Amino acid sequence: MSNIAGRVREVFRGDQRVDADALIARLDAVRRFLTAVDGLLPDSDLVPAHTVVERAGTRLALSRDHTVVALAGATGSGKSSLFNALAQLELSPVGVRRPTTGVTHACVWGPLEGANHLLDWIGVLPRHRFVRESALDADDETALHGLILLDLPDFDSVQRSHRLEVDRLLGLVDQVVWVVDPQKYADRVIHDSYLREFHRHREVTVVVLNQADRLPPAEVPRVLDDLRRLLDTDGLTGVPLLATTAIDPAGMVGLRNALERTVAERQAALRRLAGDVDTVVAGLDELVGSARPADGPDDTAVKGLNRALAGAAGVPAVTEAVERAYRHRAGVATGWPVVRGWRRLRPDPLRRLHLPGPTGDQADPAESLIAATSVPDPTAAQRSALGLAIRAVADRAATDLPAAWPGAVTAAARSRLGDLPDALDRTIAGTDLGLDRRPLWWRFVGGLQWLVTLAAVVGLGWLVLGYALRALGLPALDNPMVGQVPLPTVLLLGGLLAGLLVAALTRPVVRWAARRARARADQRLTARVAQVGDEYVLAPVRLVLGSYAQARDALRDAARR
Repeated sequence: MSNIAGRVREVFRGDQRVDADALIARLDAVRRFLTAVDGLLPDSDLVPAHTVVERAGTRLALSRDHTVVALAGATGSGKSSLFNALAQLELSPVGVRRPTTGVTHACVWGPLEGANHLLDWIGVLPRHRFVRESALDADDETALHGLILLDLPDFDSVQRSHRLEVDRLLGLVDQVVWVVDPQKYADRVIHDSYLREFHRHREVTVVVLNQADRLPPAEVPRVLDDLRRLLDTDGLTGVPLLATTAIDPAGMVGLRNALERTVAERQAALRRLAGDVDTVVAGLDELVGSARPADGPDDTAVKGLNRALAGAAGVPAVTEAVERAYRHRAGVATGWPVVRGWRRLRPDPLRRLHLPGPTGDQADPAESLIAATSVPDPTAAQRSALGLAIRAVADRAATDLPAAWPGAVTAAARSRLGDLPDALDRTIAGTDLGLDRRPLWWRFVGGLQWLVTLAAVVGLGWLVLGYALRALGLPALDNPMVGQVPLPTVLLLGGLLAGLLVAALTRPVVRWAARRARARADQRLTARVAQVGDEYVLAPVRLVLGSYAQARDALRDAARR
């Protein structure tokens, strides 16, 4: 048996130490990642990360002077015999029936008081906790002080609760010693369901071929070589592989030495947690990738969004009303005074939309409580165009993102879609359309119209007075002559013709100025509508892109350097 022990004894890996502060920094980076993606990615994809952060925080807060090592194996592998042999006490029941080990037993080297909090967290019942302390041992067990050795239930138990308990404990312990026997060392269950899943925890994994005494000495190297091949296939290249036998103390030397070194280094817990972080980071990397996203949607998508928002907000209808309102107001201000009163009776086009009417004209307060404006509701085509524009913004912004993110970007772009109609309506109502001030040329033309009208009225009155005097037989007025035409007639006809001429000359100017007013209003409304789009559509998208960048940076910090 001593020859077997000498053949399979290997140098225990783990020379590279894990810095506790660096590990805490990596865990903090995982926390930052979770904060950045909160509400953006499916919770089911983040459960492992949350679990690792919680477990790591608790494990680091508990005793760092203890190392928890679990013996895991199938029924009949002899792990309970190894447990008793290491403890040199009959602590765990040994047998061949299924299941042999139904509950977890713990043996503590050193005072039990210091390990109780850790065992409470692990979930080992007090009646299954044992202390490996005896005055007869002298200093024989000193090298293992701080070791908490667990004998787990059989992972191939016919009772599902036992398998679930094994899976739970394998996520909590610092190191796992996988116990296999010569008959079932190649069993697919242990390799596919367990060993392969521990490929990122090679530094805290030991595999022992137990009951090696049942093999002829010449067969031991061949079985170990085949087992090593299987471990390499599982991704466990380089993990310690030992041959043990519980019936011969010499067959326990390699395993005991490995445990003594693990206890002395006080690194198993840190290495286990580092491996957990590695596993989590590898899983999260698929959600994040390495692509650097754009700061936001491109200009083409933004321009398309602004056009769609302008259409949905009724900007064309408003700008058309602005042009008509300008012409209406200009007509009132520059038209022939005789017809100005009739023009004033016609409603202002902007007033019909509950937009600012003529200067000083205020909307009815009762109406303002009902709706900000009376701009027509968007048509089905305009609503569809807005939806497509928002989708285009999201698609362009998420072009380089991994598969998990475009949905979050699209959801962000549509997150405030229900608030857009009211926001657009308020924006239209609150936009200065540029019609508050009356141009100076209106005043000039209006004054000129009053002047020529006054001339016509004076001429008319002069002529009427002359006819009246002649009708009464009174001496007629001496009318001055302008050439061959009396001055009153010149004033009357000249005033009328001048008024018509001024109106005719003013009309194209009014149309040109109205078109400018429409273009100016369109520019202002489009700019204000673009601000609404930025706040209600683009800002949420940029927020998601920023969260993605934060998550990517945090995951990069969490990766082991």
